[in-house]
Amino acid sequence: MSSKVKKDVAKQAAKSYLAKDFVDFKSELTSYAKNYFSDQMSDFSEASLGGMFIELAAYVGDSMTFFLDHQFQELDPVTAIETKNIIAHARNAGVKFSGAAPAVVYVKLFIETPAENLSDGTYVPASTALPIFREGTTVDSNMGVQFTTTEDLDFAEVDLDGNMLAAYRVASTTTTGTPASFIVSRTALCVSGNVTSEKFKCDSLISFRQLNLSKRDISEVISVVDSSGNIYYEVDYLSQNTVFKRSKNLSKDALEVPYSIEIAACPYRFMREVNALTRMTVISFGTGDADTTDDDLIPDPSTLALPLYGKETLSRFSIDPRSLLTTKTLGISPANTTISVTYRYGGGRNHNVAPNTITAVSKILIDFPGNPTAAVAASVVNSVDVSNADEARGGANAPSLEDYRTQIFASRNQQSRIVTQDDLLARLYSLPAEFGRIYRAGLRKSVRNPLATELFVLSQNRTGELTMAPDSLKKNLRTYLNEYRLISDAIDVLDTVIINYGIEYAIVVTPDSTKSVVNAAVASAITKAVDRKYFQIDQPIVEADIINVIINTNGVLSLQNLTFFSRNGTVTGRTYSDYVFDLEANKYKGLIVPPSGAIFEVKFPTSDILGSAE
Repeated sequence: MSSKVKKDVAKQAAKSYLAKDFVDFKSELTSYAKNYFSDQMSDFSEASLGGMFIELAAYVGDSMTFFLDHQFQELDPVTAIETKNIIAHARNAGVKFSGAAPAVVYVKLFIETPAENLSDGTYVPASTALPIFREGTTVDSNMGVQFTTTEDLDFAEVDLDGNMLAAYRVASTTTTGTPASFIVSRTALCVSGNVTSEKFKCDSLISFRQLNLSKRDISEVISVVDSSGNIYYEVDYLSQNTVFKRSKNLSKDALEVPYSIEIAACPYRFMREVNALTRMTVISFGTGDADTTDDDLIPDPSTLALPLYGKETLSRFSIDPRSLLTTKTLGISPANTTISVTYRYGGGRNHNVAPNTITAVSKILIDFPGNPTAAVAASVVNSVDVSNADEARGGANAPSLEDYRTQIFASRNQQSRIVTQDDLLARLYSLPAEFGRIYRAGLRKSVRNPLATELFVLSQNRTGELTMAPDSLKKNLRTYLNEYRLISDAIDVLDTVIINYGIEYAIVVTPDSTKSVVNAAVASAITKAVDRKYFQIDQPIVEADIINVIINTNGVLSLQNLTFFSRNGTVTGRTYSDYVFDLEANKYKGLIVPPSGAIFEVKFPTSDILGSAE
């Protein structure tokens, strides 16, 4: 066979790409060399030169295959094994890295105050001696774990009826038996961890300045303030130029909704990042210069254009690409100032201290708005005591790499926009409780506007009964939801109609049963079945469910009658909803369906569940 023919045959030689390891590569290469290069070399044994070249090529192929498979494996967060790749997957998915988590606990603060005799002859704690414990008051457990109060605690605060929210009892009496002093207590929420501050001197302007905090496991950056008094707000990303801000609610429904939510601009802002391995925290700032008047929302490239001033030619010139980043849209970078950072650090499972182990007050921040005498104020301060009836909860050790891996898929499903009805409900119930609490929410498509959604909301009063949501809560919802809705969507926040009703029944009991006992058991079973916690907005009453509860009660032989009736207005001193709805007239195939945006409630079960037994 001529050399030309051999070359043509070699070009058409069949090649296999199925080899994946050293043995397969060597076998394929040996077969290929024997078939097409036998006239140049015939010895391909391990000791020969040909065998050496084949094994060398097989080794290279085996190594490349290994690393190719490894790199492909590292592309999937489930199969990735390299630490840096797992962290990169988590960061790309939006997982927030954190250190050890602190614990939270409700503690009860006690003080002893002098007694005060009111005009009606009753004795109460002296109002002038009732203090305000300021946020930051510190208490300690006997295990050395420190807890800090998260809000001001006013011992003189009263409810809408003028009754003190603080509990009190007589501590001592005079020789005549009248109260001389009272023990007064209130409950405060505390978070574990130590609070410290660091200062950083910032001279010249540096884009994306970063400050490294010295403590590990920082759970909260409490404040970042510069020497000029400018407050820096924490944001999720530097292009975020607004934050939610709380302010004291001064309206009449302040007890139900303590704070109002507001949208505040934050040209001074920072972003917090935690190293997943070292658990150290870095805070980053933007690129803006506070001394300039740059207020553009988006950098304007046209400001970089060079005027020709009548010239007809243009030569090459140099530019600084960083000039496009010098804008306040990414936040102001501190310069020629000193940054003071206050933060809370520490946490872990050991912070979940047992009940009755928080017994010491190590730092008291207290004010006396009533201006008592120095002796009375000192006596109150010296009497301060603390205890925790429940164990602290929530403390956890720092997440592991496997923990971050499991968070990746859930984080990918999260979004910062309300697209579906489930998104709206999830966002609605995530509103912090200090801005008001939604007990029930219902959604319907608006019949007037196809792009609008009708949102019916409902709250509970202090005794757990259903009531219309306070106006302050609805205003907070409007502000809160508006930041997440799509620009083309509309959400109408409406009050839920409450339909109060009662149930009347007649049963026949078995001969060996006591009528009164069986009747009480049936009433108790119905009360549990119609508890308001089982009802949602627009949920119908299913007559068969009530029948099933009655006939399955021990001692019931048969059900003679079952009637549903409406309660409204005022009945024998009991106040109901004013909405009138005839339940029996609206019963259809065993279902009582409420009107749009309504909910059923048996408000006073002991009075509204009526039964007789024969």
